[in-house]
Amino acid sequence: MAEAGRSETTYDAIVIGTGQGGVPLARRLAEAGKKTAVVERGPVGGTCVNVGCTPTKTMVASARIAYLARRAADYGVHVGSVMVSQPEVRRRKQGVVELFRNGGRKRLESSPNLELLFGRATLEGPRGVRVELNDGGARRLAAPWIFLNVGCRPAPPGISGDDTVRVLDSTSIMELEETPEHLLVLGGGYIGLEFGQMFRRFGSRVTIVQRASQLLPLEDPDVAAEVRKILEEDGVTVLVDARASGISGEEGRLRLTVGTPQGARTIDGSHLLAAVGRVPNTEGLGLETAGVATDAKGFIRTNERLETSAPGIFAIGDVKGGPAFTHISYDDYRIVAKNLLDGGGASVTGRLVPYTVFMDPQLGRVGLNEKEARAQGRAVRIAKLPMTHVARAIELGETRGFMKAVVDARDDAILGYVALGVEGGELMSMMEIAMMGKVPYTALRDATFAHPCLSESFNNLFAKLT
Repeated sequence: MAEAGRSETTYDAIVIGTGQGGVPLARRLAEAGKKTAVVERGPVGGTCVNVGCTPTKTMVASARIAYLARRAADYGVHVGSVMVSQPEVRRRKQGVVELFRNGGRKRLESSPNLELLFGRATLEGPRGVRVELNDGGARRLAAPWIFLNVGCRPAPPGISGDDTVRVLDSTSIMELEETPEHLLVLGGGYIGLEFGQMFRRFGSRVTIVQRASQLLPLEDPDVAAEVRKILEEDGVTVLVDARASGISGEEGRLRLTVGTPQGARTIDGSHLLAAVGRVPNTEGLGLETAGVATDAKGFIRTNERLETSAPGIFAIGDVKGGPAFTHISYDDYRIVAKNLLDGGGASVTGRLVPYTVFMDPQLGRVGLNEKEARAQGRAVRIAKLPMTHVARAIELGETRGFMKAVVDARDDAILGYVALGVEGGELMSMMEIAMMGKVPYTALRDATFAHPCLSESFNNLFAKLT
């Protein structure tokens, strides 16, 4: 209810956040005739466009060019010395971000039946939202449907001294105007690996400190070992079973204290990147006033239809926990839209979760890996092929890594696949299509693929099934 004397605008739907689920959902609702309000406290586009996928992959592309330039002689091409300009890399990155961001904003602002508000939203009961506008003043909104697409932010490192030195995160590191002399990276997950290899290619010394016994703990041990081998070939120092306990010094002269199985050690560096996970943007959102339940870490609890514990309130994207990928946020939008606007029947149950780690070579994965399949007690067969046996990879001079498939021993169904190799994400996507169509491995083993494409390797991969 609005306060006495204060006006309240009623809508059919309110979308809080303009991430990769929120924008298409708002437009779809508006197109369906629903009067819709969209509230965003920052730039349009959410994490992906502004500080996630778009800028990082743009910078990864710059780093790969530097890597290939240094390898030019391997291809019979001779060039001069390679120099990376961090300010120019940053400007290129920002240009792509602004292109995507402005496009998203224009689409929202040009959509009939939709109002875009910039400000900080707080739930007031199960149907109300108060918006503290960025340009001053406040608005009160109400709607029977409220959608929370507020995302996450980098988690702090949580080590002694982290409040006395400048600690970079996945956002601030992309704003550097200088190339770090020695970048210390806390965390051996996707973010840590992408930035670690990237800045090594820009010219930094890089040390990755990983608490777990392997990089990428969710992957099979042989995949993690190969990833580590590739990074070390690129000159990255990798420490596993290593727990950072303290940081001291000043920018340019930092000292990190690390506990290892061999005892404590100190590592000197110039910059520190914390890549130790992400936390949800749920504090101050007023969830408790609306009856929206969260887990112990603050992520919003949802059912398989993405409904929260409060009727009429939904959560999509990273804020609900689980796989934190842009394409999952977009699929969340499709599930909600189908259930509310197109007759229902959609849920997150059983959906495939593909992803790609944009290190080089790429790591693309979909479905179960060997470790997960065996933990479920499944009878499986494993197919594995090194990229040194892939004709196209040899021709490209990109033979690092391997591909691996998990097959159900009972019915020949493909349960999962990982490609650590050149264009690993694209290879994984082809395999995902086969899995979606329930194509048995034998069909790919015996298919005729164009020579010499990377996809042709599926013939040899599945010929090696054990």
